[in-house]
Formats: sequence, C-alpha cells, structure tokens
Amino acid sequence: MKTLSTTLKVLTCTVFVLALASLANAQATRTWVSGVGDDVNPCSRTAPCKTYAGAISKTAKDGEISTLDPGGFGAVTITKSITINGTHGQGYGSILAALTTGVIINITDVNDIRKTVRLRTLDINGASTGVDGVRINSALKVYVEDTVIDGFTNRGINDIRNNANGHLYVSDSKIRNTVQSGIVVLPTAPGNIIAMINNTTVQGSSSNSGIAFDGNVKGTVNRSFVTGHTSSGVFANGTAEMTVESSVISHNGTGITANAGTTVRLFSSTVTNNTTSIPAASQAQVRSTNPATNKITGNTTNNLPTGPAVTLN
Repeated sequence: MKTLSTTLKVLTCTVFVLALASLANAQATRTWVSGVGDDVNPCSRTAPCKTYAGAISKTAKDGEISTLDPGGFGAVTITKSITINGTHGQGYGSILAALTTGVIINITDVNDIRKTVRLRTLDINGASTGVDGVRINSALKVYVEDTVIDGFTNRGINDIRNNANGHLYVSDSKIRNTVQSGIVVLPTAPGNIIAMINNTTVQGSSSNSGIAFDGNVKGTVNRSFVTGHTSSGVFANGTAEMTVESSVISHNGTGITANAGTTVRLFSSTVTNNTTSIPAASQAQVRSTNPATNKITGNTTNNLPTGPAVTLN
C-alpha cells in the first residue's frame, strides 16, 4: 500500500508538471482581441479573445496583444513585460474604467528581466468615476504612446512605483479631465525615476496640477501643452529636476511651481494667461539661459526666472 501511495503521488506530480508545461506552451507571442471575441478562445487571429484581461494570461512574457476591431476591452492588471496595442487602422482599443483603474502595472517577477510595458493607441475612459487611468506600482520601463486618458477622479498617469529605478515615457498622447492631476511621478522607493513627456497635451485637472515631479525624479517636458489646471501647470517638489522646453503652459492657477530643493530649467517656452507665471517663492528654483528666450506674458502676475543662468555647452 505504501508503494502504491508513493506511486500515485509521483504520478500526480508528473501530471501537474505536464499541465503547467502545456499551459506555458499554450502562451503565444502575439494574441488578438475583438469586440466580438470570447475569452474562452485561444486569442488567435481567427479565434480572438474579448478582453485584454482575458488575453494577457494567454500571451507570453515580452509578447503583444493586438486589437482586431473597435471594442471596449476592459480594465487590466499587468504583471509581466508586454505590449498592448490598440492598433491603427481597423482596430480601436478602448478601456472603459468606470469606478476602477484602467491599467495597473505591477511587475515583481525577478525572472522578468525587462520589466517593460508598452501601451499604444489606447482610449482609456474613466467615465468621470474611474480612479487612475494608468497606475504604475512596479516596473522598470513604461511607455504610453498615442493614447487618450480621460475622466478620472484621481490621476491620469499615477507613477508611484516602489522599485529603486525606472523610466516613464509619454509621447503623442492626451491626458484630460482628471480631478486631481494629469501626470504624477512620485516614487515610493529610493532611487531615480527618469520621466520624458513629449508632444503631449495635459488638460483640465479640476483641483490640482497638470504635470508633477515629486522626489527623486529627473525628466523633461518637451513640445507639450499644459493647460486648464486649477493649481499649477507644472509642479516640482522634493529633489526633482525638470526641464521644460518648447512647451506652452497656459490658463492655470499658477504656471510653474518649483519648491525649495528642486530645479526647473525653462527653454523656449510660453507661460501665459495664468494667474501667476511663477510664484515669488519659486523664482530662485527656475533657471534659464536667458529669460528673454521664453515668452512670459499675459499672466496676472508676470514673475520671471531668477535662478542661476543655465550655460549651454
């Protein structure tokens, strides 16, 4: 009996291991979703899934989920390196995230070397009740490209990652109609976050700032529009370093707020139609090659940068 029991245990373990291997082998490098798909499908081109959450379990690490046709594909939690592609052309990747967060990124697997997520061509809609559009808890690199994030009660992009270092890249996107802030980079672990915001519009947070770097954050806002925020257009706190270049900061309560200990470098940008361009307490933290290279005009109070001049090599 003891021998039989041992044999049964070995067979059970063998079946379990083979089942896991079969599941792993079933994951495809590219999967597909469709508005008329079904999550019981294998997420292939001819048998697509219905949601991003359904497809992600059938997509291999470092793989890609592509969108076949327009549809609402649901909120998703990402725990491995992956690309979600809303797909130009016939596809249209919509995530309706009422009362929840659209995309949560939380990659903690030590065997996932890249820890990289790419969100491309998505429409993430909080329907005025969603929490965060994209929340980053843990990852090395996150790319948000050609994406619209709209209608959230907290933040459009909320980067509060707890790993030591990381990168955030936002390009060709629109973040609008958030109650708190548009983009917040606020690491909760020691180390630096590099944040690059390029060709992006951040518009209309009803109670806070447009773009906020808080803590050990170094980054650039380039060729972007930051407008319509009740607090600051751009905000730097802690030890943050921010470069604002070729951008427009307008129609905010305050154009640029840079608290003590931070540095904001301002180049070839327009700060206009704000209540205050730069608060007096922030002027010493805002630097430029020459204030004349920027257009600071049309604000109720037109304070200029007074920090040490930046020397270009």
